[in-house]
Amino acid sequence: MKLPMLRRMAWFTAATALLTALGSGPAGAADEWQKVGDDARSGVSGLAYEGRTEDGTAVQALAVHDNKRSGQRRLSRITDRGGSTTVTPLTWDGPEPVDLEAVEAIPGMPGEYLALTSRGILYRLKVAGATATVVDYTPMPAIGEGDDFESFAVVAQNGKLAAVWADRGAGPDRPATLYAAPLTFAAWGQPLFGAVTQRPYRSAYPVDTGTRHISDITVTATGRLVVGSAADAGDDGPFDSAVSEAGRVTISSAGRVRVSLAASPTVLGTFPGYKIEAVECLPDSADTLLGTDDENLGGYVRTASYCGS
Repeated sequence: MKLPMLRRMAWFTAATALLTALGSGPAGAADEWQKVGDDARSGVSGLAYEGRTEDGTAVQALAVHDNKRSGQRRLSRITDRGGSTTVTPLTWDGPEPVDLEAVEAIPGMPGEYLALTSRGILYRLKVAGATATVVDYTPMPAIGEGDDFESFAVVAQNGKLAAVWADRGAGPDRPATLYAAPLTFAAWGQPLFGAVTQRPYRSAYPVDTGTRHISDITVTATGRLVVGSAADAGDDGPFDSAVSEAGRVTISSAGRVRVSLAASPTVLGTFPGYKIEAVECLPDSADTLLGTDDENLGGYVRTASYCGS
């Protein structure tokens, strides 16, 4: 057995013992996760719901990978049949991004997606079959000094769209910065942003030195803001993460975006031994698709029920 796996098992055993002593078991037991990647090049950095298979028996989602070298995989399709998963690499047609960290479907535009890099370059994609074609790309607005993005979500309310994204933050001295802005598109496809608002956010769990306060964002149909948070001690772990309810997002009929963050985020589930970087609400469901980028240990997906109204 490889040393990284031994480290994971030791960490998971210790975390399980601790949570049991506190009176609660871990939300992410090992047999609940489905492996979808074997190494640092195939972890899941972001997920976007794509739809169901033609027979209706499986959920399909697009997964982005944080690869940086030319020719490495940027995008895959994960098909989840409730305990069995398959991964299909997609062809990236267009300028190659560096370090993709999030992906989101564009509401009302079937087959179109927005994918964000860690440094704030947003790609608009058209996905057809096994190919993702770059339509346009643009820098995000209001990028702050040292910002490192791992999250992106699109909210649709009152016939309007808004984008929500965040600098991930770093430990106790740097909270995450949550950004939100109205979202429209130019006739040639470029994403356009209105006035940007920003709010600081600190995770309630984990609270380690290496904590990324926001590792991904998803928003329910009623505007609940659900975020992932993760702690990373290195490419071999140990890792820790949680999913929390962080507040609400609303868009007025005039297109004004309001973000209300909870004074104390509600932790919905904890996942010792895993680094969650993808949190995606499934439409018309309480189900949440979770994905991990566990560096040298690969990537995993599973579902949990965090997206109910």
